[in-house]
Amino acid sequence: MSVLVTGGAGFVGSHLVERLLQDGYEVIAYDNFVTGSRDNLAHIVTHPALQVVEGDIVSGVHVKGPISQIYHLASPASPKDYAELPIETLLTGALGTHHVLEAAQVLKARVLLASTSEVYGDPLIHPQTETYWGNVNPVGDRSCYDEAKRFAEALTTAYGRHRGVETRIVRIFNTYGPRMRLNDGRAIPNFLKQALTNVPITVFGSGLQTRSFCYVTDLVDGLIRLMNSDTTTPVNIGNPAELTLLEMAERIKALTASVSPIVFESLPADDPKMRQPDITKAMSLLDWSPRVELEEGLRLTVAHFKETLSKTALHSH
Repeated sequence: MSVLVTGGAGFVGSHLVERLLQDGYEVIAYDNFVTGSRDNLAHIVTHPALQVVEGDIVSGVHVKGPISQIYHLASPASPKDYAELPIETLLTGALGTHHVLEAAQVLKARVLLASTSEVYGDPLIHPQTETYWGNVNPVGDRSCYDEAKRFAEALTTAYGRHRGVETRIVRIFNTYGPRMRLNDGRAIPNFLKQALTNVPITVFGSGLQTRSFCYVTDLVDGLIRLMNSDTTTPVNIGNPAELTLLEMAERIKALTASVSPIVFESLPADDPKMRQPDITKAMSLLDWSPRVELEEGLRLTVAHFKETLSKTALHSH
């Protein structure tokens, strides 16, 4: 079976590509390398079943069949990226998704859209179930990402209903692990980079806003289970173990034995106060739940960041 992964050189994409190769699939990793990196695929690039294609889905998806499945992960995915690339983010979610769905129709491939917990905005219900419509500011600082994904969900659903394309939709909650970029701008990479370089660890607001962090291999397992299931409506994949960002900063400081002080800065606009997936649907329909404990996941992530920082230091000398 041949599988296409858009955003295949990204943080999640590269872990998915790796797992699909292990499972015996032929894989095409499709990426424009704006936020993805060839380094993420360096350890598997010579794999005989992997083909890496440079391309931007905004201008079309140029691959030859037969392809049976498409995992559509391509999109800038951190607040820092979409602050710098708002129009690219919107076009990837809209035109890019349109091209992926057109390709899926031609190739008769099943397509899984990677959506996001950001479609819930700053949620007024807690935890968030898939039936919640969300509380999104359509013109806010983060709207380019939220609305791109909401549109992508609507478009994917329309192709499923009216064009007979087999579609799956996953709403991904906060995910972490090796291969996150050092300058990603999200909480865990920020805290890790600061802790490992012994500069102050910056926590926004009071630090009492919560997040639920899922280790990347657990997420990938959920994506594969959803792709191969009969579930056509959106499914949350994330870890319901909720903790405050201040607790996370303290955990990372302890794990890295850092001397960094924790300092507080003002909260960015439209930053959700709480985020926690209700995963009842994933548990019942996909028999999925997260397995990697935070302590273990953080240990693996810390090791990766240490390695990246030492490589960066070598290159700069």
